[in-house]
Amino acid sequence: MRAVVQRVSQARVVVDGRVTGAIGQGLLVLLGVAREDTQADAQYVIKKILHGRYFDGVDGRPMDRSVVDVAGGVLVV
Repeated sequence: MRAVVQRVSQARVVVDGRVTGAIGQGLLVLLGVAREDTQADAQYVIKKILHGRYFDGVDGRPMDRSVVDVAGGVLVV
């Protein structure tokens, strides 16, 4: 399982001209899953994405808060 994570101010997925998913501030995740991947692999990746520090802190410290801390969205493609 592989994930490419990008911090975004907004993101959306459009299929055949219809918006199928959209978020404001948060994370866009491009996720690749293999047949051999397990539930444990998924839980590990989810934990890393949700608790990784991608956002600046309130005191100006760079990359000090997670998407959970900023109440951001997560869009997985």
